[in-house]
This record gives sequence, structure tokens and C-alpha cells, in this order.
Amino acid sequence: MRLRLVPRAQPSRAMLFVAPLLAVALTLMVGLAVFAWLGQNPVRAFRVFFIDPVSDMNGVSELLLKASPLCLIALGLAIGFRASIWNIGAEGQMYMGGIFATGLAIAFHEKGGPWLLPAMILAGALGGALWASIAAALRAQFHANEILVTLMLTYVADLVVKYLVFGPWQDPQGNNFPITVQFSDNALFPLLASWGWERFEGTRINASIFITLAAIPLAWLFMERSFLGFQLQVTGLAPAAARYAGFGEKRMVWLALLISGAAAGLAGVSEVAGPIGQLNDRWQPLYGFTAIIVAALGRLHALGIVLASLLMALLYLGGEAVQIALQLPKALSQVFQGLLLMFLLGCDVLVNYRVARAPAAA
Repeated sequence: MRLRLVPRAQPSRAMLFVAPLLAVALTLMVGLAVFAWLGQNPVRAFRVFFIDPVSDMNGVSELLLKASPLCLIALGLAIGFRASIWNIGAEGQMYMGGIFATGLAIAFHEKGGPWLLPAMILAGALGGALWASIAAALRAQFHANEILVTLMLTYVADLVVKYLVFGPWQDPQGNNFPITVQFSDNALFPLLASWGWERFEGTRINASIFITLAAIPLAWLFMERSFLGFQLQVTGLAPAAARYAGFGEKRMVWLALLISGAAAGLAGVSEVAGPIGQLNDRWQPLYGFTAIIVAALGRLHALGIVLASLLMALLYLGGEAVQIALQLPKALSQVFQGLLLMFLLGCDVLVNYRVARAPAAA
């Protein structure tokens, strides 16, 4: 039986929500086949990859610790994606946020007070926004492709990190390792366990998650209930109508890129002033790239992004778990991420097309 794709008269709202679920289901099915191909019991491998990592409070705290920056970055990206402004360089903007925060932590090492951490948070958001502003200026003034500009700037930001930790910011007591000094207590997010939350005793989860918890409703209000959010959405869906209504394209470009850059910068602060506690040359979590999948899987909606970030964080933990328990490559988590993105793009076709039986050949 031959099948073909037939354009729908209107995009299917049902498939808009079903497609991500279908993509997740297909990813799980193919993932089980991959485990079998690697000579593992698929049921046991599934348990090790998806269940064991969150079977205790330490695992749950690690899940939240990884999901928090993913969610924060994806919320910022979603605002731009709704306006068809494609910031692909959130990873670099995250690095710059970490750099700006680290600069303050080093400058006021052992001299800062309670004001230091809030100042680092602001500096991190500023650093990410300034890095994104380069792409915004080039797009607004010279019509440069923001996809290429933001992506290339990521590699520049990575080189800046390496220059600093190998050079002027290298810890003189660090045995020549490319690391900065460990941040002082005033420059670190406090552990939740230190606030008397006994269930998190012995875990690494810290107060940086409250930045993400605050960002979720704020992002929803901005995207769904604000006039600026409406302007961005109209700019993405109907550029001609946006121009006719007087919605300035350059203003939307600046707004979207600055917001997404600031969100990525905040994620950078949550990393260097959180579980890492310093800046080093090995800090390459790839959250900025993974957040693109999170935003797409979450359908550019705040609640969907929260759920997608938890799933993506679980894939990170699963890769570490199978490496320890089954001696499989940690890169399996990236295989699952790639499968998820591939199936999501494929299933998205069904939003605008339906499958029909092809007419018999004459």
C-alpha cells in the first residue's frame, strides 16, 4: 500500500501537542533497540537509564540541578523563536555570563559581603545580554544571519574562557591547572540543606533553582499576556502584518536577543557560583545547544519547556548511569538527544500534513 502526505487545510492543533509525545515514544522504542544491539538486556538498561538515576533524593536533586539551567536558557530562546529570531549561540552567552560573574568573584575574593552574589547575578545577566547584543546589532543594522553569528560567537566565548583560566585568572596555588580560585562563601549560592531542608542533606542542590522558578511564571506572563510578547509572536507568524501594524522589526530583534542572552547568562552564573564554584577550561555542559531541543519539544510554551527540561536532564543523568553500571559510553545520552530531535522534526510534519493512501497507478 502506497502512502503520501497531503497538506492540511489548517494546521492540526491536536498533532501540535501529540507530536512531542509521539517523538518521545519513538525515541524510547529505538533506544531499547540500541541497548539490545549493544548486547544489553533492554529492560535492565531501560531501568538503569531512566529509573535508577532518580530513585533517591540525591538523584532527584541532580535532576533539578541539570534541569534548572536548561529550563532557564530554553525560556529565553523560546521568546526569540516565537518571533523567528534564531539564537543558536546560547552556549556562548552562558559562558560570558559565567565570565562576568567570575570577574566579580575574583575581584572581591574574601572581601565581599552579602551583596556580592546578587551583584554576580546581575553581572551574569548583563554579560550574556552584551554578548547577544553583538548578533542583535549585526542583524538589525546589516541584516546578518543571527544563526551564524550567534553560533560562531560561541567558539569565541569558549576561547575567552580558556585565555582567562590559562592566563590572568589562573589560580596561583592551583599547581598550574587551568582553574580560577575557588569562590568564597559570599560568591556561592547556598545549599538548600544549609537552610534546614533536611531532605536535601548531602546533595548539591542550591538556591540557584529559585532563579528558574521565578523565571517560569515571568516568561509565561511575558509570552502569553504581555503586549510585547504579542508583538514578538505576530512578528514571527506574519511579518507583513507586523510591519503594517507598526511593530518595529529592529526593536523585536534587539528585545528577543537581549532577553535570551540574559537568560543564558543567568544560567552561567548558576553554574559557576553553584555546583562548580569556580571557572575552569572543562566547563562545557552544552546546555545552550540542548536547550534548543528543550524549547522545540516544549512547543515554546513555559509549561512544556519545564517538562522537556526535566526529560532532557534525565537523559544527561542516564548517560552517566549506564557508563557506571553497564560500562557503556556516556555519549549514549547524546544519541538519545539526537534521536529525540530527529523524531520531533519528523513528527512535526504531521502538524501541517496528513498521511493518506496514494491513488493506484493507472
